[in-house]
Amino acid sequence: MYIQVKSIDGRTEMISDISKTCRIPDLKLKIESFFNIKPDKQRLFYKGKQLEGNYTLFDYNIKLNDVIQLMEKPDLSFLDKKVEENQNVVQQNKISVAQSLHFKVADPVDYKDEASGAWCEGKIKSIFEDETILEDSEEKYSYNVECIRDTAIYPDLSIKQIRPIACTTLDFKSLKIGDIVMANYNVEDPLKRGYWYDFKITKISDKRRRFLIGDIMVSDTAILVDREVIFVDEVMQIEKNKNISERSESAIVTPPLRKVWENDLCNACRARPDRKCKECGCHECGLKSDPEKQVMCDECDNAFHIWCTKPKLDKIPDDDYWFCHSCKVDENEIVKAGEKLKYSKRMNKMPSMKKEGGRDWGKGMACMGLNNKCTIVPIDHFGPIPGIEVGTQWKYRQQVNESGVHRSQVAGIHGREKQGAFSIVLSGGYEDDIDNGDEFFYTGSGGRDLSGNKRTATQSCDQKLTRMNKALALNCNAPFNDTNGAEAKDWKKGKPVRVVRNYKLLKHSKYAPQEGNRYDGIYKLVKYYPQRGKAGFLIWRYMFRRDDPAPAPWTKEGKRRTEALGLEMIYPENYLKSIENKVNKSPGSKRQLSLDSINQSSTKKLKIEKYKLPDEIKKFIAKDKVNTKVWTDCEKYLVEGKPKYVAAVKEAFECICCLDLVFKPVTLDCTHTVCYACVRRSFKSDIKTCPHCRKVIEDYNKPNENLQEALILLFPGYTSGRKV
Repeated sequence: MYIQVKSIDGRTEMISDISKTCRIPDLKLKIESFFNIKPDKQRLFYKGKQLEGNYTLFDYNIKLNDVIQLMEKPDLSFLDKKVEENQNVVQQNKISVAQSLHFKVADPVDYKDEASGAWCEGKIKSIFEDETILEDSEEKYSYNVECIRDTAIYPDLSIKQIRPIACTTLDFKSLKIGDIVMANYNVEDPLKRGYWYDFKITKISDKRRRFLIGDIMVSDTAILVDREVIFVDEVMQIEKNKNISERSESAIVTPPLRKVWENDLCNACRARPDRKCKECGCHECGLKSDPEKQVMCDECDNAFHIWCTKPKLDKIPDDDYWFCHSCKVDENEIVKAGEKLKYSKRMNKMPSMKKEGGRDWGKGMACMGLNNKCTIVPIDHFGPIPGIEVGTQWKYRQQVNESGVHRSQVAGIHGREKQGAFSIVLSGGYEDDIDNGDEFFYTGSGGRDLSGNKRTATQSCDQKLTRMNKALALNCNAPFNDTNGAEAKDWKKGKPVRVVRNYKLLKHSKYAPQEGNRYDGIYKLVKYYPQRGKAGFLIWRYMFRRDDPAPAPWTKEGKRRTEALGLEMIYPENYLKSIENKVNKSPGSKRQLSLDSINQSSTKKLKIEKYKLPDEIKKFIAKDKVNTKVWTDCEKYLVEGKPKYVAAVKEAFECICCLDLVFKPVTLDCTHTVCYACVRRSFKSDIKTCPHCRKVIEDYNKPNENLQEALILLFPGYTSGRKV
């Protein structure tokens, strides 16, 4: 197994020969050798989850070629010291004074709230003078202001952030265009009362309804243009700064508090104390009594009496967070920071979850999991997989599963007991198998003791015609017989079975591939019968015969066809890079020979034949006028062979909604193509835009029959299991 580690600066390193049982501390040691970052300074993330503790890669469900993000913890200790030193220097340079050029301690002022940009009433709590500024100006003074409404302290305010408190209410008739005044405005809901902002008047209306139009100056850069102010009788004059020597002490008064938006005022009951309300009172009983006995949910912000909670509380919880019964999530389902992922009961019963035995199973490719999933046909599809040619080879069984040819990582038979078998793999695991190429005798499954996570064992009991053995028997064109078996009168009418040969079969058969797994086409079951095997136990034998129009890959015609199609061994993503990393660490090893053979085979120039479209497909493509440009773009892949051309068509006509090859395709006015079911579902949800370009679509056309027929010919069988 191999994974990738990517640092925050974009550097990516491949860590090869690693096991899924590798623990996070051991992984950090491996990463240290690549990035030179100590383990205690590493922070590892996978799919948004931080990897911590003594858990394994398996616990976090990390698969083959997955990317782990690496961040280095910065050393901030020197910053803390620097900040502390700067604060000490600042405090040393500032001294407390009783007054500045314009203000004294305890003077009422308006101060600017930086969060909202509004002006609020306050009182100067203290004044500080910076001795480093020699010039006698207001710039050398800073103010600590206490809010009159909630007594909160706002420190280190400059002269630009405070001014004398507004005391004068202006008459509406005295207002002029261009005046800058202080007005009440609600940014979120202009029809309600809000906070006080500087306001520049641009229009005055006093006809049917009196209102002002102007610009709300939240800050020097944030200005809300052409906003309507409805509280025209409360517009106030902005007071200018005066030197202390010029102002009269008797004129300094603290005016009544201005009206502002009342956050505590309930919209449901208007804060009436005698009325039950579940919005501002207890969310369960509606009473507003005993507020000190109420606890608030940190998720929905509703309050509950402690005797109204479920279950009831004896006192106010001491925890930092509390959630009501509606918002609380089962703690068993929560994955906390550094914890491993939660697994189902089935996963917990797997042998790999148990810590028994000393064998490291985590390096096996069968344990890596799937990175992709075949969706072009359903899992119970009989017959060829669209786009997969006879002779296609994969390095590992995992890739065969992902392609949809054989959807089982380990088992040799894939099927369903009541439907039949869809595919089998010949890997030489049974001593009674006989392979003659176009015809072979296959041994059923079972009769072996595979306890303890074993992969194979000798025959130890009789096989039964149940489960996968029965599924294979149902493919025979004959009535099912679980006693003596059966033979098909017309074997070609039986259900098709996809056959894959594994390189391990090479010790028993000359028809096996030299490496990996090879798809050999469609076979049909001729007969099945019980028989005593070489081990002396009863086994079920199945005789298969090839029924595929494509020539077998081991024949001259098949080899010529494989070369013409450009079929080469398909490796997992970054597999060759992983092998190269291993070779660099141990030159001259077996892996060096393996890499040399791979490079030698990849340097061979294959004589790939240009794919000639059949006339029937050309006919439907020519009729599909709306997609002419798309078909033209795909034509350049014809010279690279059929597989490349088919892959290009599949990518070009993939539905962006369901991410499958379009079924009952509808070409919209913007020339993008989606499935008929997908666009119909979108219109039912009142979403009338193209999912590709978001262009507004008034209506959609009928399914494009010409495109559908062309795709069926290129991908035979892909419509099975698809519903409109």
